[in-house]
Amino acid sequence: MIKNKPTLFFVIVLLTALCFNACNTINSNNPEIQKPVFEPSNSYAAVDKSPMDISYYPVDFPARKMSGNDTGSLTARVIYSRPQKNGRAIFGNEPPPKYVQQYGDLWRLGANEASEIEFFKPVSIKGQRISKGRYIIYCIPFEDKWVIVFNTNLFSWGLHPDTAKDIAKIETPVYKSEKTIEHFTMVFQPSATGANLIMAWDNMQAALPISF
Repeated sequence: MIKNKPTLFFVIVLLTALCFNACNTINSNNPEIQKPVFEPSNSYAAVDKSPMDISYYPVDFPARKMSGNDTGSLTARVIYSRPQKNGRAIFGNEPPPKYVQQYGDLWRLGANEASEIEFFKPVSIKGQRISKGRYIIYCIPFEDKWVIVFNTNLFSWGLHPDTAKDIAKIETPVYKSEKTIEHFTMVFQPSATGANLIMAWDNMQAALPISF
């Protein structure tokens, strides 16, 4: 039987305090211990360096659809992967590795699978009529213009266009932007006659005018 309980209690408290202070001192001197614990790696699917994204027109269509406030139909959407600049020189007159994309060569307007665009009604682009449907969209970039091509050769990984299935080739000017875009981006912006498909990466930007 322990006769001096207050003395024992005091000793336990003193030892606990000393241990706590010692542990804090060790942790403050060891940055490895202070690092936060992150979620373990996904064992099913790694995150791609060029994540897939979708842009819609109307731009807020998904939010309206989910809220039940959709008052109009979907006009267009584009599905593409978004590579990063990552310190690289993107456009130039020489092939990789000096430049990611050489002028005059085919470019899938993204990464991984061929980029796709779908129109849910007939549209007109610079006087060329394009029927309702789903297409591969790719580009032949030059220093002063981009040639945007629509093609019906769907379900091909990467860019392997059958030029016999090209249905439209449309030239649009390209401009240097004041901002550097890290991730390749394609978005729709409203215009007076429909929408512009903005395509931007690094310090280059082009707009494809779509009328409907």
